[in-house]
Amino acid sequence: MEYSQATQRTIAYIEEQLMEEISLERLPNNAGYSKFHLSRIFKQETGITIGEYIRIRRLAMAASYLMYSNVSILTIAFTLQFQSQEAFTRAFKEVYALPPGKYRKLMQSLNMLEEENYMETVEQVKGWMLSGANPELYKFHTDDKVFHSGKRSGVLYSTAASANQGQFATMMQGFQATDYKGKRLKMSCYLKTADATKCGAWMRIDNGTGDTIQFDNMDQRSVTGSTEWNHYSIVLDVPEEGDSIYFGVLLIGSGKVWADGFRFEEVDDKVPTTNMLSQEHLPTHPANLDFSMA
Repeated sequence: MEYSQATQRTIAYIEEQLMEEISLERLPNNAGYSKFHLSRIFKQETGITIGEYIRIRRLAMAASYLMYSNVSILTIAFTLQFQSQEAFTRAFKEVYALPPGKYRKLMQSLNMLEEENYMETVEQVKGWMLSGANPELYKFHTDDKVFHSGKRSGVLYSTAASANQGQFATMMQGFQATDYKGKRLKMSCYLKTADATKCGAWMRIDNGTGDTIQFDNMDQRSVTGSTEWNHYSIVLDVPEEGDSIYFGVLLIGSGKVWADGFRFEEVDDKVPTTNMLSQEHLPTHPANLDFSMA
């Protein structure tokens, strides 16, 4: 989708420049659109403005510094381009409900307790489950050191020395389709990868008998290798016969993928569907019926 590419280029540029002064005037040139058009596209796809995105990401990085380093609050404020410690403290408190100093003390004490209690137990993530063809070769849990916003992300990774492309797992969940029947549904999220063979977000709509009637797993636009946080979306129609909606992140082969900021919203028919089962993905005529072509 053209608009998604513009959003992804914008986010990729921002992620590389979070510790530098970011000129909003340069972003349109990077994405290939006018300032007005890019701002509208970005808000439409992510639900927030470009300025809000930059602010949220810088505050998330600040939270990580506060939890896992002894860098002074003043240094963190200036490193992340806040004009003063007071401005940083005010912005941080609006998002995390605590001033930076109290947040640091609280989170560091909680982390110590979690490390003491963790031992060798497998962490359960509320609402989510690990599934796929080879779940025994993968692990899934939360990560409070790498996240896009808030306090933690979900991370899925292979434990085998070299998982092949025939092996895969997914972090996933499902819910009833009742509230979205007859509507076009957009799911979006942020993903970050490390040495991933192949991965992507996915969503499917099943009917009452368990048949899949709408589906997209980003197979033609999958994420590979190591990438910074980026925004991805899937758009599917939820037919009246739709009974359940399943979604998650798929990892094929080896590597690691972090996921954060899942969001669901109803969109109109001006937003194109990404359904891989639609007729427009099929050829118009049969081919090679006599096997004469290799």
